[in-house]
Amino acid sequence: MSRFNKKGSREMPEMNTSSLPDLIFTILFFFMIVTTMREVTLKVKFTVPAGTELEKLEKKSAVSFIYVGPPTDQLRATMGSGTRIQLNDRFAEPAEIMDFVAQERATMSDQAAQQISLKVDQKTKMGIVTDIKQVLRKSWALKINYSASKRN
Repeated sequence: MSRFNKKGSREMPEMNTSSLPDLIFTILFFFMIVTTMREVTLKVKFTVPAGTELEKLEKKSAVSFIYVGPPTDQLRATMGSGTRIQLNDRFAEPAEIMDFVAQERATMSDQAAQQISLKVDQKTKMGIVTDIKQVLRKSWALKINYSASKRN
């Protein structure tokens, strides 16, 4: 009968690194496909008001943003210093918000989950916000929230 030899040198086998670049590029490619970046060039300045009862948005892909405030310093000479409404990358009037909501709703897969987030400068008159809310009500965009920062 033979005996097992326990005195032999045990070594860890070398790791095969030839497939690591393939694995890394596969993961990188996956994240490039899955990640979507939303970039909007801000043309209005806004200081977000502070709030106490804040909730984080859960499904940001279903959120469309409307920016309200005075134009940035570069655009102030051409646009004036009054309050402006920005939809994506352009200035708009309150009447154009209905078309914006319809376009945003058409691009969403879950149209019932559409939300409108108003990023309004804290010094903006409430009349403009009321006009925007009236147009949103006419276009059946009833889920509206306001962006705010946490109060200290």
